[in-house]
Amino acid sequence: MSGISKTFPGVKALRDVSLQAYGGEILALMGENGAGKSTLMKILSGAYTADPGGEIRIHGELARMGSPSAAREAGIAIIYQELALAPNLTVSENIHLGAEIRRAGMINRAAMDDACRPLLQRLGTPFGPEAIVGSLSVAEQQLVEIARALHRKARILVLDEPTTALSNRETEQLFKLIRQLRAEGIALIYISHRMAEVDELADRVSVLRDGAYVGTLEKGELSSAQIVRMMVGRDLSGFYVKDRSHAQPEEEAVLEVDGLTDGARVQPVSFALRRGEVLGIAGLVGAGRTELARLIYGADVRTGGAIRLDGKALDIRTPRDALAAGIAYLTEDRKALGLFLDMSCAGNLNLGVLGKDARGGVLDRAKGRQRATGAFSTLRVRAASTLVNVGGLSGGNQQKVLLGRLLETGPRVIILDEPTRGVDIGAKSEIYRIIGELAAKGLGIIVISSEMPEIIGVSDRVLVMREGVVTGELNGSEITQEAIMALAAGIGPSSIAA
Repeated sequence: MSGISKTFPGVKALRDVSLQAYGGEILALMGENGAGKSTLMKILSGAYTADPGGEIRIHGELARMGSPSAAREAGIAIIYQELALAPNLTVSENIHLGAEIRRAGMINRAAMDDACRPLLQRLGTPFGPEAIVGSLSVAEQQLVEIARALHRKARILVLDEPTTALSNRETEQLFKLIRQLRAEGIALIYISHRMAEVDELADRVSVLRDGAYVGTLEKGELSSAQIVRMMVGRDLSGFYVKDRSHAQPEEEAVLEVDGLTDGARVQPVSFALRRGEVLGIAGLVGAGRTELARLIYGADVRTGGAIRLDGKALDIRTPRDALAAGIAYLTEDRKALGLFLDMSCAGNLNLGVLGKDARGGVLDRAKGRQRATGAFSTLRVRAASTLVNVGGLSGGNQQKVLLGRLLETGPRVIILDEPTRGVDIGAKSEIYRIIGELAAKGLGIIVISSEMPEIIGVSDRVLVMREGVVTGELNGSEITQEAIMALAAGIGPSSIAA
């Protein structure tokens, strides 16, 4: 791939990126969240069309990836972290999906099963072609995806975070299979944030940063410290940085979390949040940050641990319980889980406090409009009026409306999950201003963000998570991109310093 660029409305996702993969090698593709890895691979697999100017060559021949079917015909297969299988169909039916064997117009399942058996034997699967995919483990379903790719004669296989849901034993089995495919001459592009996996498997590592190609390291050059530096070497000048010289958070904890766990994605996590503090929670995709927030908020079921607010134990089972106690949560997906897009801004702003406006079962709409007008002024929401539908606002203004709804509930603690996702730089600075003002009023604020400069800029203290566990805490001058990435990737900050 050479000169590949991709522009979405208002965002340059890729800028003149080049990538080379060879048969019989494992190329690790690395970068921070949002670096452009998935976008680049979606262009390779035909899911996205690149901007004019770049080109893709397969075995030296110019290839035009206008669709996923064109990519498949060119021998390219991609296996995403979220597997794309039909759970109610058999293994054989999934492998042949879209290319069924037919006789006299009818699907010949026996012939399909016979065609699959040598392929499954080659992969050493513990199941046969007749097994229902929904009854298989995640690792076994992954084998079905790989079998389907090989059935379609794939010569370039992309694996996107393939070990996220696997046990150590299943991961070892997958690595054995990956090495086998490499020996057969297949080119493998392996996307992972896990340094240990990359060190064990990769023949070369290519790094993307902020949508641009940074460089490639050969096997003999690989070092975790060098990869991390390539991933995070970004100029922070001009980005928001919290002024830590003024009011400091109080020592008294407003929120205490002790051994909180769901028994799976979040292992026992403990921390304290102080009044007036902005606590950042950093980590890579799948680290368990959002899952931890949802446990605190009661959106998911906890299997252990305790939560205390102002020293008082809370029994939070639902988001209603959390809101009533004084804990608010801004979801990372405002459109699907936060806002009612066909409802007015005023309607969205007042949803959490409708009970305050009801008299004798009748809403005092004037009171609600007055509240919405005040929120618009405080949060600087830019809209024609509070009565326009929130779906017609920009991403930044939608985020302010959602934040305004939470503030109307009078919280003591606010959890902000990706608070500036999908908003422009001007709206980002406004949201940072709001965060600073709320902290100055004594609220405890947790910020979860995949943007490392954001975490560094807004936080008084940072917790780093990896695979459901808090791997470290950073304060003051310790809060650097290298230290955060080292903890997130499973290597100590001392390695980066060295």
